[in-house]
Amino acid sequence: MRVIGVTGGVGAGKSTVLEILKDEYGARLLPADEIGRELMEPEGACFAPVIETFGKAVVGADGRLDRGKIAEIVFKDKAALERLNGIVHPGVRREIKERLHRRREEEERGEEAKEYLAVIESAILFEAGYEEICEEIWYVYASEETRIRRLTESRGYTRERCLKVMESQMGEAELRRRASAVIENDGDIEQVRGQIGTLLK
Repeated sequence: MRVIGVTGGVGAGKSTVLEILKDEYGARLLPADEIGRELMEPEGACFAPVIETFGKAVVGADGRLDRGKIAEIVFKDKAALERLNGIVHPGVRREIKERLHRRREEEERGEEAKEYLAVIESAILFEAGYEEICEEIWYVYASEETRIRRLTESRGYTRERCLKVMESQMGEAELRRRASAVIENDGDIEQVRGQIGTLLK
C-alpha cells in the first residue's frame, strides 16, 4: 500500500488533484475534515469528549453538535480552539490509522491484487501531525493571485478575506521544505495530470 498526504493552502486546487487520483488511479481518499465531521456525529468518537469539554449547550435540538455554536466559541477563544483541536485531530489520526490497518490486513489475506493507493488530504497536514502516517507528502501550489481568483469565483470571498485566511496558514517556503514533492497548479488540468502521472511512476 502506498500512503500519500496531499496538502496546500486554501484555493490551491487540492480537490482537482484528489479527483484525478480517485477517478484515474482508483485512490481511496481520506479527507481529514470530512472524517472529523463524521467523528463529531452522535455515534462518533469525538461526540462525547466535545460535550464534556464545552457543555451541553453545544448540542442542538436534533441531538447533534451545533457546529455554529462551537465555531462561535472557538473563534473568540484561542484556548478553546486548542482544546477542540486536541480532541478532533488525535481522533482523526486514530481513525485513519485504523482504516489503513484494516486495508493492510485485507492485502495480507490476498483480497486485493493491485497496489492500493491511499490519499490523506488536509490543509493543516503538518500542523495536525498527519505526516507521521504518510510515506510521502505532496504540496499543491498555486500563486496568491490564482488562489484569490478561485476563491472569489467559487466561494464569493472578498480579497481581504482571502488574504486573511492565507495569512493564518503555513507559508509556502515551509510547505516546500517539508513536502516530498510539489505539484504546480497555476496552469490547466492537463499539466496537473502530467505531474501526478510522473510522481506515481
